[in-house]
Formats: sequence, C-alpha cells, structure tokens
Amino acid sequence: MERILVSACLLGSRVRYDGGAKTSDDDLLARWRAEGRLVRFCPEVEGGLPVPRPPAEIEGGAGGAAVLAGAARILTPEGDDVTAAFLSGARRALAVARSLGVRVAILKEGSPSCGSLRIYDGGHRGRTTPGQGVTTALLELNGVRVFGEDRIPDAAAYLAGLVTETASTETASTETGDLT
Repeated sequence: MERILVSACLLGSRVRYDGGAKTSDDDLLARWRAEGRLVRFCPEVEGGLPVPRPPAEIEGGAGGAAVLAGAARILTPEGDDVTAAFLSGARRALAVARSLGVRVAILKEGSPSCGSLRIYDGGHRGRTTPGQGVTTALLELNGVRVFGEDRIPDAAAYLAGLVTETASTETASTETGDLT
C-alpha cells in the first residue's frame, strides 16, 4: 500500500506556529486515513520548534532550495534565525519518507517548510510569492512528489498512476519469472 506523508496540522494536530490546526475535511484524506495510508508529520515540531512559536519566513522569499544551498535563512519577525530547526525537520521528514517508502506528500501550502507552490515573501507582511518550503524542496529533490492541500485530487491522480505502474511492474516481473 502506498503511504502518504501529510502535514500534521491538516489532520487536526494543533502544531502550527499559533498553536492551531488547519484541519482538512477533504473526503479523499478521510478515505486514505481510514485505509491507514496517512503518515502524520510536522517538520517544524520535529525540527525542535515549540508550539506556539513566532511565525517564520524565508528571507527574500528565496525558497526552500536556497535554504538547502545555504543561500537563504528562515527568520522570525524579530530577526531570529530558525534555519537550523527547519533544516532538521526537513531531514527528519525525508528520513520518515524513505523508511516507509513514501512517494507522495500532501503538505500545508504557504508554509516555509511545507509550501509546494507558494510561500510567504520574507517581509512578514502577509504577502505570498511563488516558491517551495524547505521540506518540500528536500522531498522533491529526493523523488517524493509534494502537493498542497488544495491539490488533493491531483495527488490522488498521481497516486493512482504509481499504483498502476507498480502493478504493471509486478505483473511483468512475475510473467518473466523475475521475483525480485
């Protein structure tokens, strides 16, 4: 069974910077949860940040790849550098994904960790810019496809393709006698 890494806040965990959750009522998520597919994860908490905590943004809206490369930091409005915690959380997310064979993730859009299409611009003014969070960037670099919570049907279509691909590969291997 394909497992799906999901932002803990989307599953009702009160782990966001403000101590809240952003619980999704999506029917597909509910079905996958009932099937036991979901892997709940919050990279910021796993990276050592408390709940609640000051909000944080990637400086200059540079994106997760820049943070991974050491070319940008993640800062609070007061200027505190929390990059190390975000990097630690991203690495832990990748370790969990690898250990469970996760190839799909549904993460909270806009987050400096989890954003897949947009993040906040680094000015702490509530403005967003196109980009990825640091966890999303690391997962994508390592073959895990990331979708925001507003793209769950796209994640379902991608997941269906993976399941079909895996079934075809297993059938072909069995037919040729290759039982690897």
